[in-house]
Amino acid sequence: MEFYLHMALNRRAPAVLLHTFVGLLLSCSVSYGTLTDIYCLKTIKASLEDSLQYLNTSWNFGNHSEGIICKFTGIECWHPDENRVLNIRLSDMGLKGQFPRGIENCTSLTGLDLSSNKLSGPIPTDIYDRLKFVTSLDLSSNSFSGQIPLSLANCTYLNILKLDYNRLTGSIPLQFGQITRLKTFSVSNNLLSGQVPTFPNGIVTAESYSNNLGLCGKPLLNACKAPPKKSRTGVIAGSAVGGVTVTVLAVGVVLYFVLRRVSIKKKEEDLEGNKWAKAIKGTKGIKARVSMLEKSVLKMKLSDLMEATNNFNKDNIIGSGRTGTMYKAMLPDGSSLMVKRLQGSEHSEKEFVSEMTTLGSVKHRNLVPLLGFCMAKKERLLVYKHMSNGTLHDQLHPAEAEAKAMEWPLRLKIGIGAARGLAWLHHNCNPRIIHRNISSKCILLDEDFEPKISDFGLARLMNPVDTHLSTFVNGEFGDMGYVAPEYLRTLVATPKGDIYSFGTVLLELITGERPTHVANAPESFKGNLVEWILHLSNYSLVQDAIDKSLVEKGFDGELIQFLKVACNCVVLAPKERPTMFEVYQLLRAIGERYNFTADDEIVVPLDTDNAMMSRVVCSIVTCSDIAFADRY
Repeated sequence: MEFYLHMALNRRAPAVLLHTFVGLLLSCSVSYGTLTDIYCLKTIKASLEDSLQYLNTSWNFGNHSEGIICKFTGIECWHPDENRVLNIRLSDMGLKGQFPRGIENCTSLTGLDLSSNKLSGPIPTDIYDRLKFVTSLDLSSNSFSGQIPLSLANCTYLNILKLDYNRLTGSIPLQFGQITRLKTFSVSNNLLSGQVPTFPNGIVTAESYSNNLGLCGKPLLNACKAPPKKSRTGVIAGSAVGGVTVTVLAVGVVLYFVLRRVSIKKKEEDLEGNKWAKAIKGTKGIKARVSMLEKSVLKMKLSDLMEATNNFNKDNIIGSGRTGTMYKAMLPDGSSLMVKRLQGSEHSEKEFVSEMTTLGSVKHRNLVPLLGFCMAKKERLLVYKHMSNGTLHDQLHPAEAEAKAMEWPLRLKIGIGAARGLAWLHHNCNPRIIHRNISSKCILLDEDFEPKISDFGLARLMNPVDTHLSTFVNGEFGDMGYVAPEYLRTLVATPKGDIYSFGTVLLELITGERPTHVANAPESFKGNLVEWILHLSNYSLVQDAIDKSLVEKGFDGELIQFLKVACNCVVLAPKERPTMFEVYQLLRAIGERYNFTADDEIVVPLDTDNAMMSRVVCSIVTCSDIAFADRY
């Protein structure tokens, strides 16, 4: 079976075929896979010093229920009810020790992130035998030493390989240039030397090799030189300057470590890093202009954006996510814009301009308007209207613990407005748009707290990947906690997936909880927000999830109806979820007394029929698969 999967991947099989191969491989021996994956995590936990108690607190192997390890911190499974590990993400957890060799027992693993810890020692020379199907490997910002294993070049499914900020020595295997799927590669800030590999697709820049004094070859400025022929004159000259050379080398080593400390400090000060911005600074020509889609907005140049964002300094970052990083741009007249650096788009200029023109024509009161765009070298920048009240996520989950909780009428207003915008994308926009990344982070709030959905239509501008498997592994289907469960089986984005994600947002609004961590749940509960709601429903206690700051203030009836709508959106069966038009109509009915939509012109979707309108009327008093206590 391993041979067939290998062949399917090598031939870049269609997603359905690939998923079938993977499913067959994983189902050959369920009990064997379950036991080996549990043993895998046990050995990892035993081999690492967990000074911050992340693993000791969460990784409890006393519960033998199927799928229990899928709720462990940092663990993502192929299916939530099956103990088969898909990804291990243990970044920045203060872990100490060496590379966990027991990782080979997680036989279905495709992603490993151990970055920003205190791991040391060598990377195993037989790492390929332990991670045969890995697509993403991040060991950056540790203290790994020794040489980069040649066997890593056999990991031909790698999309991401990050080994930067370690103490690796020796040369980089030239065979790395044969990893055709590689899209992100970095070995900067190590002690490497010798010729660098040649990557035919041009994904690697000089920045990927920076702060390795001994490296040479393209794209670095210093070319590799052939060793000089030995001669008597050379021997005499070498003897004459030998003492000086030793002194210079000693000084060079001292300077290197001083500069390395400065580099590391600089990385800590600028987490985003704006070397890319410096690279495009001064770019001239038509490709570097800012094409404004709104006539009411003054024409701008790339230099204007650079100045307005302080060369895209990290202090100007106001948000980041799957599609890119958002910066605040302050204009000379005191007004402000938002500029998004699009994450990894390699579309042609013609394709990009076409997509931008289409998105620029999408206008709705509950969508963040795209004002313009800019192309400079490989960079793609999008210009939006600034939203002064930030994201819904930041308003619901403020950094300050003592911050005042949002009042219910405002939460309801935001839910209704966001539903209206998403319903318009699904039903009235031409072409109709599936968002694919709905979360509270992509719902922005203007000066009047009117919600505006951002990032719509950007899915088509993300980098194409070899398979839907890689797409899911690399997070293309949305943020954790919002992804519909059927994606794990079908790997296909649908409008019903958007509705599940939006239902999670509605649950955030009414519970005040984060989507992946429920503060008010018992410490033994390790699931996400939707799983907490389903857990409470088993005991008819769903009402207990409502934010305590909202109850007994005259809104209890509205709270229950709102919670029922949210629950309908997150039922496990996609066909049982309402459409976005239905969701909007239900929420609009709950907020009727507030006149939030008094001036609306409601456009009935083209696909609406009488049966659907009947469901709108009836479903406001139902909630599939969710049990409510008769309390209010």
